[in-house]
Amino acid sequence: MIEPLAESSDFALRQLRRLLDALAESTETQLPPERSLSQQMGVGRRALRRALEVLEAEGRIWRQQGKGTFIGSRPPHAELDLDAFASGTNPLEIMEARLEIEPALARMAALRASNGDIERLHHLAQKTASSADGDMDSRELWDGAFHRAIAEAAGNSLLFVFFDIMNRIRQDSAWRKLREQARSRPGQRNYVNQHSRVVAAIAARDAETAEYAMREHLETVRESLLRYMTRSSTAHQDNEPLDGAPSDDQGRPAA
Repeated sequence: MIEPLAESSDFALRQLRRLLDALAESTETQLPPERSLSQQMGVGRRALRRALEVLEAEGRIWRQQGKGTFIGSRPPHAELDLDAFASGTNPLEIMEARLEIEPALARMAALRASNGDIERLHHLAQKTASSADGDMDSRELWDGAFHRAIAEAAGNSLLFVFFDIMNRIRQDSAWRKLREQARSRPGQRNYVNQHSRVVAAIAARDAETAEYAMREHLETVRESLLRYMTRSSTAHQDNEPLDGAPSDDQGRPAA
């Protein structure tokens, strides 16, 4: 029984090779979407995907989920699509990831930080304290620098890459606004005190306490963020306006 051309992966592969040869002299860098290619070449989607897999293995094309199929070899260091990462996750997922990674970074920093690293952490803790009552940009700037300095002092390049991805996603403007709305002035002071405890533990080379202090800080951040998001959702359902950022008796801050 002869396989219909429309369902033949070999036929699809020949068609694709001709298309790539024709595009070789053009400025095109991306193939049309699969649906369009399938209709254009008169082949089924299944046969088309199999043929694309062969061409990708040969290095003639490369594919990126959500972006499409590109002509040529995959770039050796393709830039991370942080917008795609940000749209596929949410602040609470980021907090879960931070809770897994940053306490470990604080523990390693206590064991590995140089005297210069510790001096820098003291300086950044002071800057976060002085910016606590300032504008959002200032708070975000020094908070990010503080956490990044701990990640650098930990001395683990792979964990630093993971931290950097999380930190860059956190800078999404919508997420920054959410964190700002969840903050309270008493919470900012508690936030500053927690930073100081982390630095003190690192300076004392107390790895266990440094890990615990960072975890306590991030748990506080997560609880504040969750409380605000829950309250905001409830108010939205009830069509009630929010009348200010929430805080509990301990003045817990958001991120």
